[in-house]
Amino acid sequence: MPPRRLTRHNTPDSSMAAADLGTAEWERSKITNQDLNLLKKLGITAKPKAVCFPSEESYPAPPMGYRVSFVDHLIRGLSTPIHPFLRGLLYVYGLQLHHLTPNSILHISIFITLCEAFLGVSPNWALWKRIFFCRRNGSPNVAYNIGGVVISIRSTADYFDVKLPDSVQGWRKRWLYIREENDGCLEDNIPPFDGAEKILRRRSWDAEATEEERTSTESLMARIHELQNTRGKELSGIQIIVYFLKSRVQPLQARKFPLWKYTGNEDVDRLSVDLEVKDLERLVRKITSLSKKDAIPSSCRVKPYSATHALPKPVIKDLLRIGAQFVGYREYANKAEEKLAEANDRANTLAQQLEQSEKARKKAESDAIDARAEADKAKADAAGVEDLRKRLHTAETSLSDHIAAQSAREEAIRKRLTTQSRRFVARTAQEFQLDEPANDSLLDALSLLEVHGSEARGGIDQAKAGLSRLFPYFFPKKEEPATFLDLAKCFNPSEDLGLRVRHENMKIAVENTVALVADSQQSIDWSKVGDTDQIEQSRWRSLIKAAKPNTRKILAYIGIKPSSTPSSSKPEV
Repeated sequence: MPPRRLTRHNTPDSSMAAADLGTAEWERSKITNQDLNLLKKLGITAKPKAVCFPSEESYPAPPMGYRVSFVDHLIRGLSTPIHPFLRGLLYVYGLQLHHLTPNSILHISIFITLCEAFLGVSPNWALWKRIFFCRRNGSPNVAYNIGGVVISIRSTADYFDVKLPDSVQGWRKRWLYIREENDGCLEDNIPPFDGAEKILRRRSWDAEATEEERTSTESLMARIHELQNTRGKELSGIQIIVYFLKSRVQPLQARKFPLWKYTGNEDVDRLSVDLEVKDLERLVRKITSLSKKDAIPSSCRVKPYSATHALPKPVIKDLLRIGAQFVGYREYANKAEEKLAEANDRANTLAQQLEQSEKARKKAESDAIDARAEADKAKADAAGVEDLRKRLHTAETSLSDHIAAQSAREEAIRKRLTTQSRRFVARTAQEFQLDEPANDSLLDALSLLEVHGSEARGGIDQAKAGLSRLFPYFFPKKEEPATFLDLAKCFNPSEDLGLRVRHENMKIAVENTVALVADSQQSIDWSKVGDTDQIEQSRWRSLIKAAKPNTRKILAYIGIKPSSTPSSSKPEV
């Protein structure tokens, strides 16, 4: 796979009806001491700053230069910088590392180990498509984001029974940060983390090998069938897992040499020393469905290719050299040796041509992938432009509607303000003109209403002051209300307040008069005095007129300054 920067092409997945959990799946990492000891034994944490553990964050925030991974991915063969084939799969499928389940990571590790150690070839896209495909992980109602994609074996593929567990419990909670390394290239080796990015199904998830690819990989599929079915030398998926765990080389790591050049304990790509047998068996059972009752193979029945078991060369089998004792056949033997040398030369030429053809095929495959990626990107860009146009049209329509609604609202406010101003003029008979109008109907109407309001507030303040001065005379035993409205209500009862005050004053006047008469020590028949019905109106006026000189003296005595109003009416009862 070509070393390219991993990008996203948003192809809609119309087949997914389930809701994507997105960021809701993440929670605080819960890595145990047992996990730390296992990573240490595997040599994954031996390199300085290779791993960084989260603190209390409940959502990944990787430091600069780090990516998000999981303990269960690392123990299944993942290390940085990642293998170019894994980088290519992430690019073609449009995925990030956290989208893949632990079983999917193990499938890729087994495939790379099978290709390099038992087939003697680099892992390639054509062979992969004949065996695997991608599918969405989740239930009918919920689609996962962490582990949201599963790599599965095709039902038609003649492949190993790997015996993977149906579910890996709690793996989503054991996340950490691994140091990003670019393996000597300028592009990112691992896509930058984006936990909120949606998983979008691509056509590449179901991509099948072309007829040409099937033809070119037929010999490899035949070899896989032979590895599984050679009696006494059957190779199993568990044996492949045991082999890469014992070799201490991470299959999903970019390495200096492929596994067919593995040199053993001194290999430069080894991460740690050999695991103890009990640790190896415990780890195999942890990542597979094997139980304690199942035996763990100690080695492979098929010897893997390595530095001590070189790859076979495509040469013709050596002919038996005819010995000198066979007189008469020496000339034939010499000719046979010459033909053998000629055949070897032709074989070398064919090998070179085959190598060139393989390079051309890989280049063509790379160009095809690039072309498909560019086509997908062009489609995505076109869709993005069309979506942008629709959104712009929607925004313009919404803005026009908003402006129209705002204008209508301002006109309604202006009418209400004008109406209020007219009502004020009708009630107060006072109309105002603005000295400097703003020529803005809404603003001018508001200004006039403010002027009217100021006039109304002044009148209310004057009225309150006047009522406050009158309140003690009308309500001597009450406390004055704090608000003008309550104060005004006191002066609008059902009874006549003026009549009540006059009655009170008349009562006081009569009481004072009776007190003065009593003080004069005159003998008075009060029953006759109170019989006012017998007094005629003219008689009453003459009595009042005769009493005025003495009335002034009495009023002066009790501290009242008389007014000039006549007091000749009959008493009010």
